Amino acid sequence: MFARSLNPILCCIAILSIFAACLLGSTPLGPSRVLASLLGQGDVGDSLVVWQIRLPRAAAAFLVGAALGVSGAALQGLLRNPLAEPGVLGVSASASLAATFAIYYGLTGANPWVLPIAAVIGALAATMVIALTAIKTKSVVTLILVGVGISSFAGAMMSLLLNLSPNPFSLADMINWTLGSVANRSFDDIALAAPFWLMGFAILWFSRRGLSTLTLGEEAASGLGVNLKRQRIWVVLGAGLATGAAVSIAGAIGFVGIVAPHLIRPLVRHDAARSLLPSALLAGIFLVLADIGVRILPTQTELKLGVVAAIFGAPAFIWIAVSRRSAGGRS
Repeated sequence: MFARSLNPILCCIAILSIFAACLLGSTPLGPSRVLASLLGQGDVGDSLVVWQIRLPRAAAAFLVGAALGVSGAALQGLLRNPLAEPGVLGVSASASLAATFAIYYGLTGANPWVLPIAAVIGALAATMVIALTAIKTKSVVTLILVGVGISSFAGAMMSLLLNLSPNPFSLADMINWTLGSVANRSFDDIALAAPFWLMGFAILWFSRRGLSTLTLGEEAASGLGVNLKRQRIWVVLGAGLATGAAVSIAGAIGFVGIVAPHLIRPLVRHDAARSLLPSALLAGIFLVLADIGVRILPTQTELKLGVVAAIFGAPAFIWIAVSRRSAGGRS
């Protein structure tokens, strides 16, 4: 019964979280002022703050979290590995590298579509490597090591680009992609990434039945009529598109894609297909709340969202890994 009401409950919490993000900030606004602004009846200054600053930022945080959450749930279902996640497997880092490369060479100035396309290409490349590795090995450790290798290589290349940055403005832009942030994002930024996000989510949604069957094992899934090759291609494509779209908006943000599906799975009886939507909603809520914290913390310099996500997500990743190992998970 609770599983059926899970998505409506999370949707309500998501709406309340985004509304709270419009309320809170350096200058708090009351609920009545925010509602009036959202309905087009508020003060000009309030409407400017809500529609141009706070609402786009909250929407960007939610969409980024949702993309990472659904990608994490799908990759975990495909690889049958609860430790799989775009950040851990190097997908986010690879997408960030491609985006940073586009920024470094000034390609983003030629056409605004270059940034999301570059991020998607980087994400797809890393996801394809992970999928090919999963075909050849059943070892969780090997997959994690390959992901660490991809992340390390991408990190080294990004450090090289930062080191060779021609001016401080390019350097600042590239640092934003390496640390992760939704500050100063607009609805125009969201619109550029939205087609890739929607395509990624749609592909993962329509391939969800195969993910459910894969929980029985590849041999059983094949016996039940699942085309394993096609299933891998669709999940890799969907996760790559969604992750690339997320990175094109916020840069590299890790661990949210592993924590949200881990919390959701027991509530949906460990069904990979049924975990997609609630994982997306919960991850989106996490990032909206984390960004609210980033904005209201009394720090001299605003913390980056990716830094905060890593501070809380890394210990959660360690706990999940240790718990799985204690429970006799394969390596």
